[in-house]
Amino acid sequence: MKELPGWVRWLLVGRFASALGLMAWVFVPLYLVSDRRLSASAAGAVAAVWGLGLVVGNLLGGAVGDRLGLRRTLAVASFASAVGCLLVPVTPTSGLAALLAFMGALEGVGRPVSFALVTSAMPSQHRRQATAWMRAVNNAGTVLGPPLGGLLAAHHFGWVFVMDAAASLLMLAVVLAVVPAAATVALGAQAPKRLLDALRRDPLFVRVLLTVVVADTAYRFAYSAVPWQLRALGAAPWVYGVTISLNCALIVLFEPWLAHRLRGRSPEVLIGLGFALVGIGWLIVAPSPRTATVLVAVAVVTAGEMLYKPTATAHAADRAPEGMHGRYQSLYGAASIGGTVLAAPLAGALFQVDSRLMWVAGGLLALTAAAGLRVRGRTAHRRAGSFS
Repeated sequence: MKELPGWVRWLLVGRFASALGLMAWVFVPLYLVSDRRLSASAAGAVAAVWGLGLVVGNLLGGAVGDRLGLRRTLAVASFASAVGCLLVPVTPTSGLAALLAFMGALEGVGRPVSFALVTSAMPSQHRRQATAWMRAVNNAGTVLGPPLGGLLAAHHFGWVFVMDAAASLLMLAVVLAVVPAAATVALGAQAPKRLLDALRRDPLFVRVLLTVVVADTAYRFAYSAVPWQLRALGAAPWVYGVTISLNCALIVLFEPWLAHRLRGRSPEVLIGLGFALVGIGWLIVAPSPRTATVLVAVAVVTAGEMLYKPTATAHAADRAPEGMHGRYQSLYGAASIGGTVLAAPLAGALFQVDSRLMWVAGGLLALTAAAGLRVRGRTAHRRAGSFS
């Protein structure tokens, strides 16, 4: 932490508050049913547009940040998010879907812009630690937010949205008060002017993105295959809650330390090793699915996550040409959540056939990603030059 600039430490405080505030969106389906009197199916449809906005915002946020300035974009998104949160309780039910889509987009913008703001300003050797700290405080907020939201919702649901608005205003204050204004960088004559041109000149990064999609599909089995398997084994719902808490706790406790200790290692090697650990974790469950082996598998998969996710995020900054840090973070963000779309349908289809087949498939997916990055990455690395 001492190696990080003071403004980055304050930005971590803002990210923690923002993660706490996101508890509001955990309770949106319940809010729509209890306070807005919607049916479960209607509430699910309305709540789903927040996720759609999240994906769109993540994809477009980097480009907006590159063009308008990362600091300015994060400030505007934080202010608009605070206003939107305060509008939710007073917006007519017929207008909630549009408002929630807009709020999801604002949250999606914040992720790549925040990471680009930090990584583009940090020396390459400190980017992994900064990224790991960003993820750690986010996970800490994710753990603490839902219980706090439950207490607030027990009094009045409106307080949940007020809390989220306050978190967004705190992030705004941090950005305006302590984050230095981004310097305008003059692109060199050889710097690519378009994103596609940059990607054509950097096949290694394209390979990383493609393998991240495959590995993340396997990683996301934690949010579909794991609860289904535990339920089939007769475990109570709280057991799954423990597994998610285990994942978050390990990240908060060890990821920044691990990033610091391994900061000198090759990013491609660490990413590939992280992929491999995800695959090994799920293969542990395959021979004999039991509650204990599932918990062990989650710990192993979390170790893999701690290796590949902060390293790949920092690697996106290392490969980004000047002026494209936001777009490269958006590309990585899109790849890293790609498994959200693919994992549940794939795991569900295989689970109907045989749960062991599901775990073998998840394991082989991640190991295939590790092998693809290792084998193809050697050739691409010889051809590609770093733009950082």
